Amino acid sequence: MTNSERVCKMAFSSVYPLLVHKAERKGRSKEEVDTVICWLTGYDTDGLQAQLAQNADFARFFAEAPQLHPHAAKITGVVCGVRVEEIEDPLVQNIRRLDKLVDELAKGRAIEKILRV
Repeated sequence: MTNSERVCKMAFSSVYPLLVHKAERKGRSKEEVDTVICWLTGYDTDGLQAQLAQNADFARFFAEAPQLHPHAAKITGVVCGVRVEEIEDPLVQNIRRLDKLVDELAKGRAIEKILRV
């Protein structure tokens, strides 16, 4: 199993607390993490909580996402040494986009800029 396959099969609910913790360590809130997740995926708060409760893996989490934000392609940069915009697998790219948004949040970037408003 490749790293990409392993990541896609990871439970989103197991990664979510790590994303929140990463942001909170830098003075950001769980609500802000939820905001960027919902912006990217189209989930509302209840939909996000349902995915967490169902222990959905990343593949299911993104497959059931109401609608990927039209500006998601504007998320560029390097995550884990890989350029997000150069990732060929759409699922892995979306996982890395999510990670990039939380990284930007943790680095103190304004929420309006993170959401590419």
